[in-house]
Amino acid sequence: MKIPKCILLVFLLTITARIVAQEKVLNLNKPEREEWFSKLGFGMFIHWSVDVQLGMVISHSMVGASDDYLERYVNELPKTFDPKLFNAKEWAKAARLAGMEYVVFTTKHHNGFCMFDTETTDFSIMNTPYGKDITKQIVDAFREEGLAIGLYFSPDDFYFLYKHGTLISRDRKEAIASGNEPLNKYAKAQMKELMKNYGKIDIIFLDGREQYAKTELAKVCWEMDPNVVVTRGAIETPEQETPNKPLPSPWEANYTFGDQWQYRPTNENYKSANHAIVKLIEIRAKGGNFLLNFGPDELGRFPQEQKGGLNEISLWMFINKEAFHNTVPFKVTNESNIWFMRKPEENTVYAFIIEENWKFGERKNFNIKSLRANDGTKISVLGHNGLVLEYNPRVDPEPTVKNTQEGIEISVMRAHRIYNDRKWPNPIVVKLEHVDF
Repeated sequence: MKIPKCILLVFLLTITARIVAQEKVLNLNKPEREEWFSKLGFGMFIHWSVDVQLGMVISHSMVGASDDYLERYVNELPKTFDPKLFNAKEWAKAARLAGMEYVVFTTKHHNGFCMFDTETTDFSIMNTPYGKDITKQIVDAFREEGLAIGLYFSPDDFYFLYKHGTLISRDRKEAIASGNEPLNKYAKAQMKELMKNYGKIDIIFLDGREQYAKTELAKVCWEMDPNVVVTRGAIETPEQETPNKPLPSPWEANYTFGDQWQYRPTNENYKSANHAIVKLIEIRAKGGNFLLNFGPDELGRFPQEQKGGLNEISLWMFINKEAFHNTVPFKVTNESNIWFMRKPEENTVYAFIIEENWKFGERKNFNIKSLRANDGTKISVLGHNGLVLEYNPRVDPEPTVKNTQEGIEISVMRAHRIYNDRKWPNPIVVKLEHVDF
């Protein structure tokens, strides 16, 4: 039978439109809400699911797994998942102390295991020995600490594919929402539960392989709350990398604290707190948000390696948080090892000096070409009064600034005793008030 040309044309146009729609990123975030999001700056990412019990990569071991493996994964792991030591308030307080302004929690990763109370499936935290809604606990605890609430959700669902006899994969048509309408409806139903059952959700992070599914879910979120900010799925969210230069629109860099997103008890390599602090400085100076990932262990505890690193970040932020409060990127991101932020509507610039092997009581001079001093210029080191070097009453630790032919020269001493051995390795922040640029 010959197909009429008009019908064939409509069919081709529909397919073409579908392909274009899948490739195009839809962003209905309100500009003022994206501006609000960009001011948050620093957030805690939490990856956690039922397979943490085995210390494995979250979800991905299901791809290419044998039938026997999958049967044990979906039927046995939920029976032994009992994170009875989880304390959401501990995590929320630690995040706030570290200067974080928001959280993003993995409500459902690609494996399909729901860390929330859902009517769509029994493959959830509610059908484990623990039997309590983890997502609700996190939302309540972080909201109580004044942090913005973000939920991660993946439309990819390996459990759904397994239960429907579909080969678990990432790129085959039947494994993604655009080629599997039941999966599309299933994911939307779960997204509606999350947007409806946990109070106001500020941020949605949509993961997954295809843009079509993320766009469809983003539409659900914006329809239910036009003020929600969709990050991945609508804006740039580079993973484990930072752009070489500022992006023209809001963006968020996502990094693990170790090598793996979910907690791994062995064979793990954690970043130093200094590394994370320097990364935060670079990302903020380039106008981005820094979403740093942590992960509870199988009992819900804060692993000591993660807790210790976060504590060091907290200490640094206790001293220097002012430099991130109501500040924006400067006209240049950095000059060599000195990075900048400024206070809008004020001639105040914060200079983050990243200098290795800077000894306690040692004075160093730095040249900055982008600034000029005037009669009203003031210089200070955040956290220190510039008057005392402990046990050295004859030493003057006061910072100074003077003009040069090319800009200014600042003279700064590392004079604040932070550690017992005086070996504090992290950046110093210099505040320059009433400076010209």
